[in-house]
Amino acid sequence: MEQKKSEKADLENKKAIFFQIGLVLVLGLTLLAFEWKSYDKVAIDKNSRQAAEVMEEVVMQTQQNTPPPPPPPQQQTTVLEIVENDAEIENEVSIDAESDQQTVVEEYKAPVVEEKEVEETEIFTVVEENPGFPGGDEARIKFLQSNMKYPTMARESGIQGKVYVTFVVEKNGNVTDVKILRGIGGGCDEEAIRVVKSMPKWNPGKQRGKNVRVQFNLPIQFTLNG
Repeated sequence: MEQKKSEKADLENKKAIFFQIGLVLVLGLTLLAFEWKSYDKVAIDKNSRQAAEVMEEVVMQTQQNTPPPPPPPQQQTTVLEIVENDAEIENEVSIDAESDQQTVVEEYKAPVVEEKEVEETEIFTVVEENPGFPGGDEARIKFLQSNMKYPTMARESGIQGKVYVTFVVEKNGNVTDVKILRGIGGGCDEEAIRVVKSMPKWNPGKQRGKNVRVQFNLPIQFTLNG
């Protein structure tokens, strides 16, 4: 009896598909073997765990007091004053429409404005005739020696030296704008300013025969005896 094979049970025609499926599985297993990673096991001691304190940064917020907005500017209103036609207006200029070539026109005269003499405020440092103390340099030295008092602080601290004072001799001889150019401290600077301000009127300096303001520098010596 001859055996018959069923076409559905015949696997010869599906051999190529099974071969391809096998290749895909082998390739997938190969890739998986290359990508497989293993890690060393590390023993963890549960008793050695510690809780770390995390310090939180606190930011203080400062309330800013913003000033209120300025009030809106007030609008200035212009008031129009209505006058009658026959009202008198100041500084009114009248024009005679009936005047002809024979009408005599008065000559206009401009008002005379008196010019005020501008006072010179320039301060000179070099002049033709220097200002001087009344009586000369000897009188000036005698005045300083008789009016100068040695400050207690400077005497106790042993401070001595020269104090350079600058001032302005005005046109009338007054001494103004007294300042210290270089001091030594210990109260000597203040004493020098006090004495210079108490000076009598000087003989003013002159430039081209006129009294002018002159800057004058004066050294004052403070010396301890013994």
